[in-house]
Amino acid sequence: MSADGARHLVVMGVAGSGKTTVARLLAGRLGWVSAEADEFHSAANIAKMAAGTPLTDEDRWPWLRAIRSWLDEQEAAGRRAVVTCSALKRAYRDILAGPKRDVTFVHLTGSAELIAARMEHRTGHFMPPSLLPSQFQTLEALGADEDGIAVDISGTPEEIADEVIDRLGLRQG
Repeated sequence: MSADGARHLVVMGVAGSGKTTVARLLAGRLGWVSAEADEFHSAANIAKMAAGTPLTDEDRWPWLRAIRSWLDEQEAAGRRAVVTCSALKRAYRDILAGPKRDVTFVHLTGSAELIAARMEHRTGHFMPPSLLPSQFQTLEALGADEDGIAVDISGTPEEIADEVIDRLGLRQG
């Protein structure tokens, strides 16, 4: 774990796990820039998911490279960043981590039942709850050699953000 040396955080997990909410809290508390991975999806990817069709790896590669490019831009500008991304597979996280391995992953974990219930109450998002099972099937837990932590989502978003900051030894801005 990089602790306060982490240049960037990727808040990861299946759809509905609270990535956006937690990432916004972290960015605000730390004074870091932030981005939402959904902003990097092509119109074709969004249409595919909205129609209930899971993305393939081929759909995801350009999206992941775009997120990594954004992280590189933040690095070049001397900024620390928080970005959300499902990052379900190790291969996806390897792209996001980049050659310098300057990313710490924050995996938001919870039961399928809890996350499905949250998704049922969410409005205005293109990802339908019907795709949640495919996300859990694709999900590969963080490996022991990956820079990151897993955080249970049963607490409030504020408690989750506090836990991330404490466990990673980050200084609030």
